[in-house]
Amino acid sequence: MKKIRMAFLALTAFALLATSTGCGGGGGDSDNDDTPAAESSSTGGSGSGSTTTSIPAGFVAVPGATFDGTTAITGSSVFIAGRTVTIPNLLVCDHEVTQAEYQSVMGANPSDFSGTNKPVEKVSWYDALVYCNKRSIAEQRMPCYTINDSTNPNAWGSVPTWSTSSNKAAWDAATCNFNANGYRLPTEAEWEYLARGGNLTNNGQTIYSGTGDIGNLAWYRVNANDVGSSSPNYGTHQVKTKDPNGKTIYDMSGNVCEWCWDWYGSINQSTGPTGAASGSLRVNRGGGWYYPAAYCTVSYRIFDYYTNPYSRHYGGGFRVVCSRSE
Repeated sequence: MKKIRMAFLALTAFALLATSTGCGGGGGDSDNDDTPAAESSSTGGSGSGSTTTSIPAGFVAVPGATFDGTTAITGSSVFIAGRTVTIPNLLVCDHEVTQAEYQSVMGANPSDFSGTNKPVEKVSWYDALVYCNKRSIAEQRMPCYTINDSTNPNAWGSVPTWSTSSNKAAWDAATCNFNANGYRLPTEAEWEYLARGGNLTNNGQTIYSGTGDIGNLAWYRVNANDVGSSSPNYGTHQVKTKDPNGKTIYDMSGNVCEWCWDWYGSINQSTGPTGAASGSLRVNRGGGWYYPAAYCTVSYRIFDYYTNPYSRHYGGGFRVVCSRSE
């Protein structure tokens, strides 16, 4: 009996230890921290059709909501009068995809500002789709994206770039299964909903993603670019070193710009929840380390040559979400 009780106590202690160390995702005190952001997940879904979704480390569960279009959100180009948009229940990465996370999936790190827990940058919209499906497959989740009738990125052909874009049409025709439980980019409406902390009314809105001064919320032009290239604060910074927003999501203002799924286009009352039906540019949100404060607001839609889907610029990154059915 004594041996059984001792074994039980040992198992209990082990379980408590596992619980205290099994969560993570970004963080730390130094921009040069060599500890990768914890992002391993307990898999939920077989990769063959299940939509049951467990919560990966470094993710937060955010309940969905419906914007009925009765009253527009002041300043928003997405939540406008007459447009109804339903945001599903989501699992949201609380940080931008880090260089360590990207390296572990893609086998390469394209970033200019080296640091395992800094956000990956110089990532095109196409690169982000490859990452999402590769990570989904590796974690036995159902991949969201289909290109050339396949969800396997190895069958998609070479990633279009500025100089080699002969297969761009096939990649631009990518489709997304929003019912799959794999990793994907947020839609623009989802991104803005998350940046606003889930607030779809005009009461209590914030200019940036979180409360307080932008200096406490974002790495942007003033504190990360204008300081000069010789400063240790120049460039991107380790994720989760600024204050989070009301949903405990970090860096939705500043650090790196974040790709969304949607084509960039005008939004009106009939625009579907996943944005414009076609276009030549993709939506990029949140501003970045070299952008002025205005670009880091929750409502600003970045429109420049960096939003071309094959652009790999020095401030372009992304975060991922998962749809969830529970």
